[in-house]
Amino acid sequence: MAVIKPFRGIRPPQNLVEEVVSRPYDVLNSEEARAEAAGNEKSLYHIIKPEIDFPIGTDEHDECVYQKAAENFQMFQDKGWLVQDEKECYYVYAQTMNGKTQYGLVVGAYVPDYMNGVIKKHELTRKDKEEDRMKHVRVNNANVEPVFFAYPENIALEKLVAKYTVNKPIYDFVAPDDGFGHKFWIIDNDADIQAITAEFAKMPSLYIADGHHRSAAAALVGAEKAQQNPNHKGDEEYNYFMAVCFPANQLTIIDYNRVVKDLNGMTEAEFLTKLNKNFIVEEKGADIYTPTALHNFSLYLGGKWYSLTAKEGTYNDNDPIGVLDVTISSNLILDEILDLRDLRTNKRIDFVGGIRGLGELKKRVDSGEMKMALALYPVSMKQLMDIADTGNIMPPKTTWFEPKLRSGLVIHKLV
Repeated sequence: MAVIKPFRGIRPPQNLVEEVVSRPYDVLNSEEARAEAAGNEKSLYHIIKPEIDFPIGTDEHDECVYQKAAENFQMFQDKGWLVQDEKECYYVYAQTMNGKTQYGLVVGAYVPDYMNGVIKKHELTRKDKEEDRMKHVRVNNANVEPVFFAYPENIALEKLVAKYTVNKPIYDFVAPDDGFGHKFWIIDNDADIQAITAEFAKMPSLYIADGHHRSAAAALVGAEKAQQNPNHKGDEEYNYFMAVCFPANQLTIIDYNRVVKDLNGMTEAEFLTKLNKNFIVEEKGADIYTPTALHNFSLYLGGKWYSLTAKEGTYNDNDPIGVLDVTISSNLILDEILDLRDLRTNKRIDFVGGIRGLGELKKRVDSGEMKMALALYPVSMKQLMDIADTGNIMPPKTTWFEPKLRSGLVIHKLV
């Protein structure tokens, strides 16, 4: 069963929140972070992307860059740009996108739950990315950015969250870069804190939705600290890491699409002919075509859109991995026809989050940068949870969650 606890969050004062908060470290590069933080000494990018404080071209993994993150984190606290709450609290974080709002609880998730599988994963992680975030957690002795969890629908928690969200939020702003709304409330009532803890204790599992590398890094540093402490008891703050937990029924996974540089030596006609073996191929013309259902794909090639529908017998709807359209397209198109393997490292392929729209796929092909594009029908939360429950791992680049969590609303110290 899931163990969580409240924590004394470190947060920006209400009048500074919009100056401090930022997008997550991994959704933009150093150049973009430098531009977004320009003229704003209070931007969290000075902590999560501290290479922006060095000359252009500085290696973001240099030890001096990590050290700068810690110096800036301390400076933010010294100047009162980040202030720690007096009491251990839970927090409600609401995000609104396209008129739809999802309500998450910000909690301290339990490191042993990550290690023993109560916190379930659906993606593989890369050691280099884990180590990068582990260094960041170690040097700051804090989880500066949260991870994104899902939990099964829970009526008691829904009512409790609603009790707070009818009140005026502590923070309430619209992010200028994407137009999404963000609101934040503090839960400091002891009875409500106990009720939340008790409800999570009934849950057999929590699910990582987004932030597998941050989750791994946070849990591994926590376990590392436990091992290094000869007086370890199990209730220390480092036994927990910061997560925003949303009810699964409120979340939306959007499509995660593919663009490919070449046709593996084939002409367009030869490629389309090979597709006919496993797909019903229908030309749709110049207007953008969006996949309409599971096992239906959208192909953009040579200035035209095509509908590809996987033929019966080419997939297994009873297999939690085999049913995924990312598996079908990877096996029957990218691997079998285009000889594209190891999608994590292959330079012939790139991935485009559905938030950019299918027009982005057309643009990248029409520019000549890419030869073809493939759009997929989005994975469902049920599919994600089924895969995690069965101990399976999704293929690379399967899920894209929006909106992304804003960083800097609250930070969790490990001491």
